[in-house]
Amino acid sequence: MGSRAWLAETTGAFDLHAQRRIWSLARALSHYDDVESLIPGVTNLLVLLRTTPADPDAIEYRLHQLWQQAQAVEAQGKLIDIPVCYGGEHACDLEAVCRHTGFSAQEVVRRHYQGAYTVCALGSAPGFGYLHGLDPLLATPRKQVPSLHMLKGTVTIGGPQAGVSVLTGPNGWNAIGYAEITVFDPWADSPALMAPGDRVRFVPERIEL
Repeated sequence: MGSRAWLAETTGAFDLHAQRRIWSLARALSHYDDVESLIPGVTNLLVLLRTTPADPDAIEYRLHQLWQQAQAVEAQGKLIDIPVCYGGEHACDLEAVCRHTGFSAQEVVRRHYQGAYTVCALGSAPGFGYLHGLDPLLATPRKQVPSLHMLKGTVTIGGPQAGVSVLTGPNGWNAIGYAEITVFDPWADSPALMAPGDRVRFVPERIEL
C-alpha cells in the first residue's frame, strides 16, 4: 500500500473471531516505535510506518510472526441502543429483502432487531460502522443500482452486514427502517458515535408494515 504501508488481511468470510485477532494484532503493533498509525478494517489492518523501511521483507516477517501469536481479544466497548422505525416510507428495500430471504416483513424485522451486533470497523463514510451479528438468513446482496438519495439514519442490510447510514446520498445497501440518530458529528468531542468493539442493539420503536 505504498512504500511505508502494509495491508494485513485475513482469509475467509466475514468472521468475528478473525476480527478479534485483527484487534490483537493492532494491540501488539502499537508497541513498536516505527509504527505511525494502525487502521483496522473489516478483517484487515492497515499498518502505516513512520518511514520507508530499509528491509521491507523484515516488516512482512514481523507481521506474519505477530499474526501467528495473535489471540482473539474481546474489545471493551460501550453498548449503543438505536431506536428504529421499521418499515414505512424509508424502508424502500424491505420488500426486496423479503423476496430474497423468503421471509415475511414481520419475520425480517424480528430477526433483525433480535441480533446482537458488534462494530468491527469504521469506514466507507465518516463514522460508518460495519456491524457483525446479522442473522445469516437475512443476508441480502447489495443493490446493483444504488438509491441516489438515502437519508442519513437509514437502517440497512448489505450482504452479511448491518449498518446505519451516516450521510444522505447514494447508497447501495438495502433500507429496512429508519433511526432518528446522529451517527457522526464533526463538531462533537467524539465525532463518531461508534467505535470498533462497541455493541449495538436495534430497538423497535415503531413498526409500520
